[in-house]
Amino acid sequence: MIGLVGKKVGMTRIFTEEGVSIPVTVIEIEANRVTQVKSLDNDGYSAIQVTTGSKKANRVTKPEAGHFAKAGVEAGVVCGIPPGRRSGIHCRSGN
Repeated sequence: MIGLVGKKVGMTRIFTEEGVSIPVTVIEIEANRVTQVKSLDNDGYSAIQVTTGSKKANRVTKPEAGHFAKAGVEAGVVCGIPPGRRSGIHCRSGN
């Protein structure tokens, strides 16, 4: 699976050449950083954990801080992507 983690920021619309209005979702995609890789050999399943955005230092718990420090990434919002999960998002460049 190839994908990105983003945050919905709103809705807008685009118009076709015929003038038909099509509603679209605006998604903000920040840098996605891998914080953990689970392998079939070590963990019994394959998955990745990514983080995006940032958190204030006083909003990060000690266990989270250790987890991010071990991964060598800035603290952010953690998104676990389990094996076989589909994002259900289809994007085309320029649309």
